[in-house]
Amino acid sequence: MPDRIEELKSKAEVLIEALPYIQRFNRRIIVVKYGGSAMLDEELKKSVIQDVTLLKLVGFKPIIVHGGGKEINKWVEKSGIDPVFVNGLRKTDAQTMEIAEMVLGKVGKSLVSMVESLGVRAVSISGKDGGLLRVDKKYTDGQDIGFVGDIKAVDPKILFDLLEKDFLPIVCPIGLDDDYQTYNINADDAACAIATAVKAEKLAFLTDIEGVRRDPEDPSTLISELTLSEAQALLDSGYVVGGMLPKLNNCIHAIENGVSRVHILDGRLAHCLLLEIFTNRGIGTAILHDREEKFYHE
Repeated sequence: MPDRIEELKSKAEVLIEALPYIQRFNRRIIVVKYGGSAMLDEELKKSVIQDVTLLKLVGFKPIIVHGGGKEINKWVEKSGIDPVFVNGLRKTDAQTMEIAEMVLGKVGKSLVSMVESLGVRAVSISGKDGGLLRVDKKYTDGQDIGFVGDIKAVDPKILFDLLEKDFLPIVCPIGLDDDYQTYNINADDAACAIATAVKAEKLAFLTDIEGVRRDPEDPSTLISELTLSEAQALLDSGYVVGGMLPKLNNCIHAIENGVSRVHILDGRLAHCLLLEIFTNRGIGTAILHDREEKFYHE
């Protein structure tokens, strides 16, 4: 019996620790960019959806922006097309674009099913719906990479309408150009643009790394919190490499354009969103404006 009481006390302490965060962010918008390994493992997928659903039920206004690159690769290969990447961007011809839109739509509807099964109403949309994401054709080093879009405008009205009606929006990164041609968009770019447009309190990237490290090769150098100027200095230092480089650039852009906090989290860790948002220490890297108060204290 004493062990049972201690276990219950421990649970109560966790809830009390979460209370100030629930109070602070009640009715605030949080954008979650969902991708990577967390989309491939069914148990991890379930934990992410449970986290987002809980955020919704305790008063947050979450929006999910999802990728699906690995799933798209699988279907492209099944169609007999060899995936081609230029500077990390998928070269997207008309047939690949058709496959990408089909796969991303399927992924979105599967996420809706999971959210609905937990008692929260959800709607899957693409950036084409309601003119949400407008794009120009994207080039990389002057090369034409097909139907890949560079976001030039976001009209968030459809998202505000869904949030007002108590739906959880789930967005796939597909947009239209001025001629109403469909384009694929990098999911990180879409999440950043959407978070900026809705003036999100938080933007969380679920990745396949613990967060930002001072030394990319040393996990013990994980940084719990970075101000905007510290993040820029880290970029300028040349230590940030690979996929973290564009991600950190997106984080800085979001903070500069009104998002209060950006979180980079290891999506391979079950319930990473709850651990980062509702605990004093957190488990990933939080990036905030220089004028914002730091949460974490040694």
